[in-house]
Amino acid sequence: MSTSSADTCPSTCPLMNSGCYAKQGPLSWHWNKVTKGLRGTTWKEFLAAIASLPAGQVWRHNQAGDLPGRDTTIDTAKLAELVDANKGKRGFTYTHKPVINNASNARAVKDANANGFTVNLSANSMAEVDTLLALQIAPVVVVVDENAPRVSYTPAGNKVVVCPAQQRDNVTCASCKLCSLQNRAVIGFRAHGASKKKVSKLVSE
Repeated sequence: MSTSSADTCPSTCPLMNSGCYAKQGPLSWHWNKVTKGLRGTTWKEFLAAIASLPAGQVWRHNQAGDLPGRDTTIDTAKLAELVDANKGKRGFTYTHKPVINNASNARAVKDANANGFTVNLSANSMAEVDTLLALQIAPVVVVVDENAPRVSYTPAGNKVVVCPAQQRDNVTCASCKLCSLQNRAVIGFRAHGASKKKVSKLVSE
């Protein structure tokens, strides 16, 4: 599991200043140190570490932070290097970088998925799920209300299944691995943590 600096996060993310889980608790302390350059490795060292993982290894990129590149722009060269380092592994991540009306970002995400590195597009509403799925470039996840049912449907009828780890105590990200798969239903993450009320209100608007 990796962490990228906060400047990789797009300013367009509605959770940036209102409910971002990574800005709470111990993870926020770690993230701040990474952002300030007080903790972490060089990009070259990171790529080498990923390349040295065992074949078939599932790993998550970015428990905090986003794809390489500042703000809303994906650094396509760096992402291509990461995709190459991931060859033979099952890396996955999530992105709030805009892909709607951004051909460069959309192409980079599509190429990453086509070459084995799963990039999940993060939707902010059920309606946006439909818009992102229509692009046919990547799997999609979405933040849902804290009381969302286990299964729900978008306005266009796309199925959304709440994260299994939020449904059952005996399931973890390490045992589930659903987010690393590209051919699956949309995964919904119930708002959680200290700001769950705020996030629930945001996704309901």
